[in-house]
Amino acid sequence: MISANIQKITERIAEAARRSGRKPEEIKLVAVSKHFPVEAIIEAYAAGQKLFGENYIQEVQAKKDLVPPGVVFHFIGHLQSNKAKIAAGTCSMIETVDSFKLGKALNTLLEALNRSIDVLIQVNIGEDAGKAGIKEEETEGLLVQLKELPRIRVRGLMTMPPFVADPELSRPHFRNLRKLSEKLVLKKLFADSVQPELSMGMSDDFHVAIEEGATIIRVGTAIFGHR
Repeated sequence: MISANIQKITERIAEAARRSGRKPEEIKLVAVSKHFPVEAIIEAYAAGQKLFGENYIQEVQAKKDLVPPGVVFHFIGHLQSNKAKIAAGTCSMIETVDSFKLGKALNTLLEALNRSIDVLIQVNIGEDAGKAGIKEEETEGLLVQLKELPRIRVRGLMTMPPFVADPELSRPHFRNLRKLSEKLVLKKLFADSVQPELSMGMSDDFHVAIEEGATIIRVGTAIFGHR
């Protein structure tokens, strides 16, 4: 079932990319495996899926040594500074950095580990009181601060818009995140001044997110089923 679901998602990614004049290979699929057993990750990996997203750092820690070495974890949940050490040592990307305090804690831990890490800035683009993330107007200031931390490579932005039943209602939020990234890239605030990653879109609305410029989509239920 997982293999078939991944194939369906891959086909839908390609369709959405074509509709927006993009190449399907521009879009990375992160399979959100939180609360699913290691066996589900192994099955997805056997089907060709390499990137996995976890919301709880203890789950990454528990699963890391039980999955194939080619599995790559993105941390996509709220990360507390006191749990940053685990994330620094186990994840290839942290998509939810939203404060200089967290960035500084990560940088100190990464110095001790002699490694660097890719991060995304989580932006509360929809100003949803129930969601984490920095305010849109504060994003540039945080990027300026994080550029002073040598172990942190800011690769782009991430958002979770307010929940809505109609995916089309998320389109303005996705578009606004893309527009924000376009302004920031002109100021060369992302690592290596490369085209920034935009992590946005989940099982119900990833097709809309791709049409609006997503380069990373986070899909859980459509791959693994309901928890």
